[in-house]
Amino acid sequence: MARDDASEPAARLIFVYNADSGVWPWIEGMAQKLFAPERYPCSLCLLTYGRLMMYSDWRRFVFRLPLEKVFLHRDEAARKGLSAEWPAVLLDTGRGEPIVLVSAAELNAMQHRQALMALLLERLKETGVLAR
Repeated sequence: MARDDASEPAARLIFVYNADSGVWPWIEGMAQKLFAPERYPCSLCLLTYGRLMMYSDWRRFVFRLPLEKVFLHRDEAARKGLSAEWPAVLLDTGRGEPIVLVSAAELNAMQHRQALMALLLERLKETGVLAR
């Protein structure tokens, strides 16, 4: 159902990376992405980030979506009481617990961020957050 009533809670996307926050985890992750990307544990990071920055096509896609976006590391998600297999993309409609919109298994199987963009749009339409 598309949001047309201001009293309804705003839906938001929660992107949770399979990495911890902080400087040392970031440095370790950068080294692993450069020297052993096949062992890097966060497929969401690999799909959406280059060496230092978010890919520009992904950034444009995500920030054009008419939803609030939240980006968390797994330790930050745990502190907020969220749990799932990470990485994952969650949808929080404000009516109960957030649901897994794109699972770790799906992210781990993806080879291209265009596939992630297509799946995300499809799921947002299936849930009624975006119009078909």
